[in-house]
Amino acid sequence: MMGRNVQVKRLMAVLALGALVLVLPHAGLTQSAQAPSDLAKEVEALKARQDAVEKVLAEIRDQIVQLRQARQAAPPGPPPNLVIDVDGAPFRGDKNAKVTLVEYTDYQCPFCGRHVRQTFPEIDKEYIQTGKVKYVLRDFPLESIHPLAFKASEAAYCAGEQGKYWEMHDRLFADQKAIASKDLPEHAQALGLDSGKFEECLASGKHAAKIRAALVEGQKAGVRGTPAFFLGLTAPDNSKVKIVRMISGAQGYSVFQAAIEELASPSK
Repeated sequence: MMGRNVQVKRLMAVLALGALVLVLPHAGLTQSAQAPSDLAKEVEALKARQDAVEKVLAEIRDQIVQLRQARQAAPPGPPPNLVIDVDGAPFRGDKNAKVTLVEYTDYQCPFCGRHVRQTFPEIDKEYIQTGKVKYVLRDFPLESIHPLAFKASEAAYCAGEQGKYWEMHDRLFADQKAIASKDLPEHAQALGLDSGKFEECLASGKHAAKIRAALVEGQKAGVRGTPAFFLGLTAPDNSKVKIVRMISGAQGYSVFQAAIEELASPSK
């Protein structure tokens, strides 16, 4: 991840240099007429700048290729013998489905929102609603960059006390610009919750401990950003999952499809 960030910074620097080179040729053309000798010098200077632009563009192309290769590289696997505790965690689907998919999420994370809106519906239709996958949600609010995420996680649990956990989850991701503390009671009202009980729950911080526990567990599992996904076979007691596959980031549906199909095969 650090190497990719360095590549991105280098690319941004190269792009800035390219823009500067493109602007420079126009800086000296302030007179409408020039002496022949001056014109020759200007043409020579323009050719030199063109060569510089071409060099910059070639470097940009090289950087783009490197970034593409980095993105296509195999993602890191989960730590060996990784087991994730999912006891009591909210989930969708059949609790006894063969495959368990655990998502670590952050309500303020734009990539988590992209996953929920673009990829999750296909997973839900093909695997969760058909009883093939148990989809578990774990909280991983990155408070240093997403200061609204932690309270949003609490809001989902407070809505869950009134049977509306997933409804609150879906509302918060539907409009990630409206998840500040002042917005949460409005979401509760829209869901038909008892506003007094919801706000009392939210103010108490009673669900904060479980969210922090999920954060710690996610860090131990190797989560460094959100969304992060772990797949494994569902244990008979449904309390823990032995992880065999990790998927990092908001990947396309085909990535999840391949991983789920591999685990769901009869040989597993």
